Amino acid sequence: MRRLVPGILVVGVLLGSCAGDPPEVPLGPDGQPDPVLADGRAVYAKHCAACHGRSGGGGQGPRLDGGAVVEAYPEFDDQVAVVADGSGTMPSFVERLTDRQIAAVTRYTREVLG
Repeated sequence: MRRLVPGILVVGVLLGSCAGDPPEVPLGPDGQPDPVLADGRAVYAKHCAACHGRSGGGGQGPRLDGGAVVEAYPEFDDQVAVVADGSGTMPSFVERLTDRQIAAVTRYTREVLG
């Protein structure tokens, strides 16, 4: 039982750090969120947050927040290619996401997380 308690605590901390939703899309001048960024947020929550962290702070995958993603991929199309084709341990999403979804999640990571 003594061995079980620390293991339960570690699992609880890990699950707690992954809990929650990614950051909201800011409202535009019309008082509404950009619909493309909102779609990107939904894609990020479903396909990216488990590895890159809820707020893009990294984890299994690299950090995306604080300008890290724009620094790594100054050109939008280069980041789109990585999301589509995968890189290193990151899987390809070209078979799971549409081109529109890939562009939306790329914008979300650059404009909201970045």
